[in-house]
Amino acid sequence: MAQQGKIKIETIKEKKYVNWGRIVDVIIYLILGLIALSTVLPFLYVLAGSFATEKELTEKAFFIVPSVWSTNAYKYAVRSANILRGLRNSVILTIMGTSLCMVFTLLFAYPMSKTHLRGRGFLMNMVIITMLFSGGMIPCYIVYNAYGLYDTYWALVLPALISPFNMIIVKKFFQELPSELEEAAYMDGCTDLITFVKIALPLSKPVIASISLFYGVGFWNDYFASMIYLKSAEKFPIQIQLRSIILLTSQVSDAMMDYYDMNGAPPDKAVKMACTVIATLPILLIYPFVQKYFTKGVMVGAVKG
Repeated sequence: MAQQGKIKIETIKEKKYVNWGRIVDVIIYLILGLIALSTVLPFLYVLAGSFATEKELTEKAFFIVPSVWSTNAYKYAVRSANILRGLRNSVILTIMGTSLCMVFTLLFAYPMSKTHLRGRGFLMNMVIITMLFSGGMIPCYIVYNAYGLYDTYWALVLPALISPFNMIIVKKFFQELPSELEEAAYMDGCTDLITFVKIALPLSKPVIASISLFYGVGFWNDYFASMIYLKSAEKFPIQIQLRSIILLTSQVSDAMMDYYDMNGAPPDKAVKMACTVIATLPILLIYPFVQKYFTKGVMVGAVKG
């Protein structure tokens, strides 16, 4: 009888413990949900505001679904500047820059992950120094101009070929790969290059996808360097095109009024929101395809080892 009583008491305690665990889980999910909602709501407001009228943007402090839908902000953005040309230039710059950066980063990080490489510590210190010190904007401008890189995409790509932070993440990832695989490849007569291409790269898809996303977002959002080193309008990326649209928003002429519908010309705020959506949407469409690799690639490369 005494043993049965103890068993009942233990089962009751276990049930209480399980109930408390569920309550804690609910609280955690509720907090995470609120945090996720706080990050999504601002973008939903920007998306809704880009389709709203001036009256609604003035009267309502926040809304997710506009009462009256208007595409005037997007019409103004398309008519005021060559959006398609800016998108094309940004796509070319992003693809070219991301591809070259990944090639140089992988080729540099792989040998740096080998402890038997002579001069490895010196080379790593040279890379880390660039994270702390730089030549400055004016010396860089003089160098780019002297080498004929001014007003070319090379002035934006070449200085960013190897990001020290990204290279360290990739190096850490290579260090975590099983050394037995490379030893077996060497025993089969593979050279270092074949081992890198046939063994290391196929196992590095998570970190390649993650770092490619980092590089791609950086080139897509590049604004300051493009404004300094590019002068030809036909080479301007989307960020520079959107800047010119925002600057011209308050200068809507009377001749353009006939182009818009009964809702009138778009307000400054709606045009800015439309430009934000245009600049952000391509990255949001790409992110779901690399999201499954994102966490694994960054965590394995940066935490372990």
